[in-house]
Amino acid sequence: MKPRNKISSTGHTMLTWVQDLGLIIIALSTVVALIIEIKVMWDNGTVMLADLLLMFIYLEIFAMVSIYLDSGKLPVRMPIYIAIVALARYLILDMKGMDAWKVVAIAVASLILALTVLVIRYGHLKYPYDEPPEAGG
Repeated sequence: MKPRNKISSTGHTMLTWVQDLGLIIIALSTVVALIIEIKVMWDNGTVMLADLLLMFIYLEIFAMVSIYLDSGKLPVRMPIYIAIVALARYLILDMKGMDAWKVVAIAVASLILALTVLVIRYGHLKYPYDEPPEAGG
């Protein structure tokens, strides 16, 4: 959408810069977290499934930032994927200390998120978005 006037155009440009800066900060913070996780694995001399899942979450964050920078759109499924992996990691790390109902609740939450992804995918296939017309054409 084309800004209506000079002030609106300047404001839009400033917001875009702030947004891009925020995404760069998120990406750099994720790099730092990834390096710290690798150091922890190195110091422990072992790689656990929980470590791999945490690294997978970091990679998903990189993918989400990359997609957003490339397209200007945040795919709503990406945070849902991250949430599913985070719940799986939580379940793996703390399962021994959880009662049965908490394990079931986390499993149901994961199932609901997975079903949400299916509904969103179905909606995108069945009811695709119309592309906005190009400005100036």
